[in-house]
Amino acid sequence: MKQVVLNLKDGDLTVEDVPIPTLKGSGVLVRNHYSVISAGTESGLVDLADKSLIGKARARPDLAMKVINKAKQDGPISAFQQAMGRLDKREPLGYSSAGTVISVSEDITGIKVGDRVACAGAGYANHADVAFVPKNLCVKVPDNVDLKNACFTTVGSIAMQGVRNADVRVGENVVVVGLGLVGLITVQILKASGCRVFGTDLDEAKVKLAKKLGAEVAFSRNTPNIEESVRQFSRGIGADVTIIAAATRSNDPVDFAGKITRERGKVVIVGLVGMDIPREEYYNKEIELRVSRSYGPGRYDRAYEEFGRDYPAPYVRWTENRNMQAFLDLLSMQKISMDPIISHEFAIEEAPDAYDIIEQRKPYLGIVLRYNTDREIEDKIVLKAPESKPFPSGTPVIGVIGAGIFATSTLLPNLSKIDGIKLKGLSAASGISCESVAKKYGFGYCTSDYHKIMEDPEINCVSIVTRNSLHAPLVIEALKHGKNVLVEKPLALTEEELEAVRAAWKEHGGLVMVGFNRRYSELGTKLRDFFKKRSQPMVALYRVNAESIPKDHWIYDNSEGGSRIITECCHFIDFLQFIIGSSPTEVYARKIEPEIKSPEDNENVSITISFEDGSIGTIIYTTHGDSSLSKEHAEFFADGMAGVITDFKQLELIKGGKKEKITKRMVTEKGHKNEFEKFFEMVKKGSSEYDFEANVLTTLVTIKAVESVQNGLPIMFLKCSSIL
Repeated sequence: MKQVVLNLKDGDLTVEDVPIPTLKGSGVLVRNHYSVISAGTESGLVDLADKSLIGKARARPDLAMKVINKAKQDGPISAFQQAMGRLDKREPLGYSSAGTVISVSEDITGIKVGDRVACAGAGYANHADVAFVPKNLCVKVPDNVDLKNACFTTVGSIAMQGVRNADVRVGENVVVVGLGLVGLITVQILKASGCRVFGTDLDEAKVKLAKKLGAEVAFSRNTPNIEESVRQFSRGIGADVTIIAAATRSNDPVDFAGKITRERGKVVIVGLVGMDIPREEYYNKEIELRVSRSYGPGRYDRAYEEFGRDYPAPYVRWTENRNMQAFLDLLSMQKISMDPIISHEFAIEEAPDAYDIIEQRKPYLGIVLRYNTDREIEDKIVLKAPESKPFPSGTPVIGVIGAGIFATSTLLPNLSKIDGIKLKGLSAASGISCESVAKKYGFGYCTSDYHKIMEDPEINCVSIVTRNSLHAPLVIEALKHGKNVLVEKPLALTEEELEAVRAAWKEHGGLVMVGFNRRYSELGTKLRDFFKKRSQPMVALYRVNAESIPKDHWIYDNSEGGSRIITECCHFIDFLQFIIGSSPTEVYARKIEPEIKSPEDNENVSITISFEDGSIGTIIYTTHGDSSLSKEHAEFFADGMAGVITDFKQLELIKGGKKEKITKRMVTEKGHKNEFEKFFEMVKKGSSEYDFEANVLTTLVTIKAVESVQNGLPIMFLKCSSIL
């Protein structure tokens, strides 16, 4: 299918052939007929991509600081590689479209194949032939509304939310500052609400159009004595409400609004403008200032937007979805007209020309992209001609499922350095990520349907780097298809999943390696060898100073991520098991108990593990530390010896009063490349020396650690589990 994509690294904007996106839960696939370009939101991203690295850092100092902190902990090379991995990818553009439903997930009711719908959401309602859209971000279009007009529904909902925040009454005098796309729709919604409207903009053509669309009065912002014109319009009272729909870094709209709004009136900011509030004007008039956030309640809430959990209407009457419905109702009742606002229409193939209009600041308003709905669409794109002859016997031929940050910053850069392997197929839910990553690393094809990877007879190795919830089922499916499996941690989220994976491994055989990479690191191997001949039980402490992540991150969703203990602490549990060289027998975990609860409480924990040989190890995992401190610091003691490893950049081995210190200054080496090389070496040899049961045991201990946190009791998992 065709899709508009932006390269964040160099600002290159192109139209590419990519696989269609995957249909996921609580959503629909929509064959787009039209989409609208948002000059404000999208041109901001394009402008950022056009900047140099230094310019990007200045524009987004928050992200630059993350790179700096990453460099302190993992080394400058690792930080640079990850930053470039994030930048060297193509981003989708678009967030407002309309089309026809071509597929519906099983849990959806009220929408069926063939329905005409309007769609919303950055990353969903993309400029593409086909888009996956969660159910709360799409609404059915009335029969008498043209899809070309319906594609403006998201933009219209932004205007709708601004009017709702204004809380206007019939007959009130409202000034709209900024008569662009959102401003002109705002004028019409206000008229439909029974308000008297005064419009102003720097562009005379937009001022004239505002009058045509229902504004009683409209003037250029440069008109002399415009404040007096507002006073006369409002019969000497001043504006009851001023809605700022302009987009400018200038503080003028806020200054102007303070001057023209009446005492105890309201100013609502919808557009991106300077917000240095002139206190005296606003204070003396006791003006109420409101900021309107996007297109309604539910925006930025993953539970609402991604998982379809609606807010009950008696408590939240106007969500973003219901705002979308209301805008379409106004179109249906002909209270709003979009035809005069549409200034340009381009075929999707001509999208770069459309963005040139914005970049060159030519006159424009609503720019619409049109799609060829008769074009054939596919979920697989062949990037290279098939090999003329079969791959040599024993050659690892790889299919990768997942193209997220770990795949692009760690897995694929390392795989590209390994000789004697072939990258054949790449699958990802996002067609754009799939195509760009596959092309960069030389895959034969890319697809949004992972079954094509599983069913490819030439592929004998599958690497699974999806979100956590898919790991176990994909491992099981790969084993059923006779593939060797390299799966990123965790292996499973629950004990039931783990048992199913182990049963499939026992039934079908095959190599399954889990991404516990630290045990393959150079410093980790030296540390284990140092204690190899110990006679005493070992005492170990592993302290992890983890960064905080947003509270709505998918890791915190039990059905998708499992928790940070499941996602990250499995690494440290495995490393303790590796260095100690004995099997765990008991785990006891406690979390912090603050007065104010948060999702992070469960990840600020102490985990103590007992081992068969009498050793004990404690993991301290916290998100409450300072990022300038090392992230990972582990100490091991036995037989009068001590070993200390810090961030896998420094190792100290202490014995008999003598200290050996090994330092890697420029890079953190956590064993990824060694792990991958070990996997492919075993594939080539047909070796069965890998201890998959150790991976199962690490995963079981991790799952039991979560259980211990929840019930506050130690768990002797070897005796209570049916797995072992």
